[in-house]
Amino acid sequence: MNDAPNYIPENAETIVLSRSEYVSLQLVIKKLEVENSELQSKVLYLQQELEKLKRMIFGSKSERFIPTDSSQLSLELEGIEEKRETETQTLTYTRNKPKNKEDVGHSRMPLPAHLPRVDKVIEPEENTEGAKKIGEEITEILDYKPGKLFVQRYIRPKYALPEDKGIVIGQLPSLPIPRGNAGPGLLSHIIISKYVDHLPFYRQVQQFKRQGVVFAESTMNGWFSATCKLLSPLYEKLKNKILQSDYLMADETPIPVLAEDKPGSTHKGYIWVYFDPLKRMVLFDYRKSRSREGPTEILQNFKGKLQTDGYEAYTIFEKQNGITLLACMAHARRKFEEAQGNDKPRAEHMLKLIQGLYTIERRARDAEMPHEERYTLRQDESLPLLKEMEIWMKDNIMQVLPKSAIGKAIAYTLTLWPRLVRYAEDGRCEIDNNLIENSIRPIALGRKNYLFAGSHEGAERAAMVYTFMSCCKINNIEPFAWLRDTLTRLPDTKISQIENLLPNNWAPEPPEDGCTIQ
Repeated sequence: MNDAPNYIPENAETIVLSRSEYVSLQLVIKKLEVENSELQSKVLYLQQELEKLKRMIFGSKSERFIPTDSSQLSLELEGIEEKRETETQTLTYTRNKPKNKEDVGHSRMPLPAHLPRVDKVIEPEENTEGAKKIGEEITEILDYKPGKLFVQRYIRPKYALPEDKGIVIGQLPSLPIPRGNAGPGLLSHIIISKYVDHLPFYRQVQQFKRQGVVFAESTMNGWFSATCKLLSPLYEKLKNKILQSDYLMADETPIPVLAEDKPGSTHKGYIWVYFDPLKRMVLFDYRKSRSREGPTEILQNFKGKLQTDGYEAYTIFEKQNGITLLACMAHARRKFEEAQGNDKPRAEHMLKLIQGLYTIERRARDAEMPHEERYTLRQDESLPLLKEMEIWMKDNIMQVLPKSAIGKAIAYTLTLWPRLVRYAEDGRCEIDNNLIENSIRPIALGRKNYLFAGSHEGAERAAMVYTFMSCCKINNIEPFAWLRDTLTRLPDTKISQIENLLPNNWAPEPPEDGCTIQ
């Protein structure tokens, strides 16, 4: 047999094609090649979707990258009989040994000192008449009594002045809801229970019913609406303050809303979040859609740095004078983390480089570096890593399929690259948007409990409450204490002094004397 590459068997039949038949055959071949390429892309896409689904169901939710170390020994059953030479090492240490078993303490944490103590003295059963007390043993047990409603009564005596000068009576203090019968403590408890502890109103109604207090869910909704109306000026003041910043993070999250134009179904609204990490303030703003109209309207007078993810609605700000866009490195890292099932070597290489950037940021955070030192550190150590990443991606983008997971990860990162590296130009800026994503988590938890907002107006009120609750959280303020005090003081606070009630400026007033609970 002839081994020549163009060998044609002797009994092969020669087929003679006309020019038109040859052209038609070539067109069919090209069509089949295109179909084959499309099918391969579809198979690759389905494999990636299957891998993503498996990760969602069975995989770890953490995005922490642990690099594979080839020098580490793998766990194998083969060669288990192999004997290895070992060395024996003797370790010694000293410790204080208690003399008696009673001296051994417990490892539990001490009970908080700020909690009130209720003392109960237990005398010995033996006759102690004439005995001398030489000490006492104190055992502290943490206990709980369910919160109970009480009625606050304002008793205002009337007096008839002499010489028929009229009748005088004490002035009733301003209430959060004029002519309402819900006090600031109850209103605060209802709001905190829903928007911090994720307990819907109808469940709270059931809780109060067990205490013998019955009122309709519509009553609770009315109290909530009136409370938000009282808080509205404070919300507008916070909005104005945060939009005066020169560095903001922005993100958005969906919230289902019952709407009159969609009976029997929910409308998909969006809460847009704007966070100032320097002033520790956050703003939630409800919009009916995810279109760019929301951020465009609220940020029309904003000047400074705006850090976002890669959502295209934010690209309009690239053309707006006075705004510099920054991107989120965590979103880029997530793309490569998801691409490990598609191209593990390339994905791990990028994840190691990104991990190096975060190691630098962790060092700066642990050392509590001021902004100037953090800028210098990034210029010295982060910039070389960023340049290495850019060169690597430009070299590899042409070596991978565009529709593959690794191809999409590289394309996504390169597209946003000018924004991704800008954090290194300012020590005040963060490497990612994780701080704002932490603020959004309560909304995701709330959706699983109360399921939807009752109306667009209800969604706006929810955004207002989430604003205040998130500001309390990032400023380490107990939300019930802030809200109760604010609802008590707000009706009598002048608009020029309302800024003092913002969570980042708030200082509680001492409680008034003379109020008794019977």
